[in-house]
Amino acid sequence: MALALFDLDNTLLSGDSDYLWGVFLAEQGIVDRDFYEQENQRFYDEYKQGTLDIYEFLAFSLKALAENDAATLKSLQQQFLEEKIRPLMSPASFELIAKHKASGDTPVVITATNSFVTAPIVKAFGIKHLLATEPEFINGKYTGQVAGTPCFQNGKVIRLNEWLAKQDYNLADSWFYSDSHNDLPLLKLVDNPVAVDPDDQLTEFARAQNWPIISLREKHIF
Repeated sequence: MALALFDLDNTLLSGDSDYLWGVFLAEQGIVDRDFYEQENQRFYDEYKQGTLDIYEFLAFSLKALAENDAATLKSLQQQFLEEKIRPLMSPASFELIAKHKASGDTPVVITATNSFVTAPIVKAFGIKHLLATEPEFINGKYTGQVAGTPCFQNGKVIRLNEWLAKQDYNLADSWFYSDSHNDLPLLKLVDNPVAVDPDDQLTEFARAQNWPIISLREKHIF
């Protein structure tokens, strides 16, 4: 049974849940709109350029979790899923997941976006396993800090290896689907790397390595 690893943002999703969560918080008046939208865009641009300071970004993005109570967060989480995320869940993504399940593979989402945002999304895709950046949660409350290694760039390799050490899985015949050059450390590690609607840097690298390049923005591609 092989692992089928999936990036989430701009891979299974036709958009970026981390960025959109910031947009959503601003729209709901949970954060200062002008400041938050400006900073959110800056961090997103830096991510795409490969220059993001993940700890600076997490200090920014996890603050809202620490500043709101559990009931408010739960309500926002569900509203965000329904309003912002479900329209970005393409039929082709469900089809690809189903294809791997039918082959006996185990789907796993591995994403830099924090687990508060991503856990409901991954569940909606019908995937049981999630490796994500973990917000620190102590005594029933988010602290605004990150717990452990952020699941970003080489951190995805670290987090995956930590997970594998506790599971009855290995990387034999493994797959990893991603859109981003930030995921090259993990793409280089698996047996079957696949570029999905890739950014320019990943497109260039994938072509040089003769990796498959696919799109999940179209219906019935398999």
